[in-house]
Amino acid sequence: MLSNIIKKVLMLIPTFFGVTILTFILVHSLPGDPVLAQLGDKAPSPEEYEAMKAALGLDQSYLTQYLIYIKNIFHGDFGVSFNTGTPVLDEFFARFPATVELGITAVLFALILGLPIGIFAAINRGKWLDNLLMTISLVGYSMPVFWWGLILVMVFSINLNWLPASGYFGVQYFIPQVTGFSLIDAIIAKDPAALKSAAMHIVLPTIALGTIPTAIIARMTRSSMLEILNEGFIQALKARGVGPFRLIVGHALRNALIPIVTVLGIIVGGLVSGAILTETIFSWPGVGKWLVDAINSRDFPVIQSAILFIAIFVVLINLLVDVIYTLINPRAK
Repeated sequence: MLSNIIKKVLMLIPTFFGVTILTFILVHSLPGDPVLAQLGDKAPSPEEYEAMKAALGLDQSYLTQYLIYIKNIFHGDFGVSFNTGTPVLDEFFARFPATVELGITAVLFALILGLPIGIFAAINRGKWLDNLLMTISLVGYSMPVFWWGLILVMVFSINLNWLPASGYFGVQYFIPQVTGFSLIDAIIAKDPAALKSAAMHIVLPTIALGTIPTAIIARMTRSSMLEILNEGFIQALKARGVGPFRLIVGHALRNALIPIVTVLGIIVGGLVSGAILTETIFSWPGVGKWLVDAINSRDFPVIQSAILFIAIFVVLINLLVDVIYTLINPRAK
C-alpha cells in the first residue's frame, strides 16, 4: 500500500510539468495583446509599447519566458498581477477560502440530498418512486451550470425576491476576514445579522454548483445499493431478523459507500470547473471569478498561476481519494 502511494506521489511530478507547459501554451495563444490591454484606450508610441512589453517580461522568447516562470515557481514566486501590481500568491490566498467554502457547501448539499435519493430509489426499485427520483436526477445532471444558475437568479432573486442574486455579504456589513470563510467569519464576529446575510448569499451558488454532483451521487448510490442488497450476507442478515433501518444504513450503505468514494475525485474536478461559471454568475469572490477577470484583461501571471493552482488542487484531491479508498477497501489493501 505504501509503495502504491509513493508511486502516485511521484506521478505528480510529470503532471505538474505537463500542466505548466500546457497552461503556458494556452495562455500565450489567447487572442489580444496584453501590452495594449495594460495601456488601455491610449494609442501608444512604438517606444511606449516596447517599454511596457519589457516591463511585463514579454520581450523575451517563449522558451526563456517559460524557463523564468518555472525557475520563479521553485523559488515561491508566482509573479505579479499585471492589473493590480499585487503578488499573485497573495491574491490567490485571499480568494481561495471563498472557493473552498462554496465547494464544501456544494459537496455537503450533494451528499445530504443525493444519498437519501439513491437509497430510496434502490429500496423501491422498479416502482413509481424509483422512476420519479431517477428522472429528477437525470434532469439535474443534464442542466448546465450557467443555465441553471441564471434560472435560480431569475426565480428566487428577481421574481420572488427571497434570496440575493450576487455577492458574499450584504453591502451594509463589514466583517473582518479572519479565515476567509464568510459563515465562520460572521460567527467569529458574533454578528447574527451578518451570519444570516452570509447564509442567504451562499444558498443559490450552492444549489447551482451542487445539483450535478447530487445527481451523480444519487445514481451511483442507487446502483451500489442494488448490488449490495443482492449479496448473500444481506439475505442472511434479513433471515436473522435484523431491522430494516440497521440493515440498510448499518450494513448495506456502509459497503455501498466504497465505490461512491472513488467518484468524489471526479466530483471535485467537476466542482472546480463548475465553480468558475458559478462564481462569475453570482459574483462570488473566489478563484473562479478571479480567473475569468484575468482572462478578460489578459493578465498572464494570474491566468497561468490560477490554472496551475486549480490543477494541483484537483490532483491532490484525487490522490487523497485514492489513499482513502485504499484504507477503507479491504480488497485494495
